Amino acid sequence: MSRSLKYEIPGVDPRVPLSDVAEKGWGSIFASMPTRRTSVQDEPEGLERTPRRVLEIGFGRGEFLLAMAGREPETQFIGVEISWKRTLKMARKVARAKLDNVRLVDAAAEQAIQLLFEPESLDAIWINFSDPWPKARHAHRRVIQPGFAGDAAIALKGSGTLFVATDDVPYAHQIDEVLSAEPRLANCYAPWPFLPEVEGRTRTGYEEQWRAEGRPMHFFAYRPTADAHVLSHRSESEGSR
Repeated sequence: MSRSLKYEIPGVDPRVPLSDVAEKGWGSIFASMPTRRTSVQDEPEGLERTPRRVLEIGFGRGEFLLAMAGREPETQFIGVEISWKRTLKMARKVARAKLDNVRLVDAAAEQAIQLLFEPESLDAIWINFSDPWPKARHAHRRVIQPGFAGDAAIALKGSGTLFVATDDVPYAHQIDEVLSAEPRLANCYAPWPFLPEVEGRTRTGYEEQWRAEGRPMHFFAYRPTADAHVLSHRSESEGSR
């Protein structure tokens, strides 16, 4: 017997319509977030501190995003999930946890990365165990595609990182091919394409389940190259000719 879906939010609703973000920008969306200061040195007088901004695509049941937001209350966390039902359930969890540094958007990954993030605006992008779409005719639905990799490189700050994890071997091969072929991204784990373990990394419920089943883990980490944003600007100018 399935449980009935609860629609009420026990607190402030962290969900934001995609159109609102596109119109107002994240600075305005997070304007209601309380300002926290840990020391006087954090914000020199007369200078406005730019908050860290982190994106998780496909947050699923939300354990990973909730853990990050709880550890880093001064960081702005954005969760993007294509499932409206999962977004609703996550909104309830965020509200119950009283995390005012989290905002959620119901949207497809490729749509969000193109429309919602300015160049060099993200400190990290996390994609944890997204659907591998194992059937060949569905492979085009996978999140990690050449176009997405390029858009992620543009959205990341120079010091930012794209983190990707999967337990699916064929999908891991595609991720390696796509990310290693993107000239605006550099492999943090080179010469290895990925690591089978990353110490201290928060595990999701799905990851625990798949580890118990003996599935292999693949963890990727890529950063923008030194000339990543130069290449991006050059591509934009050439495209406008």
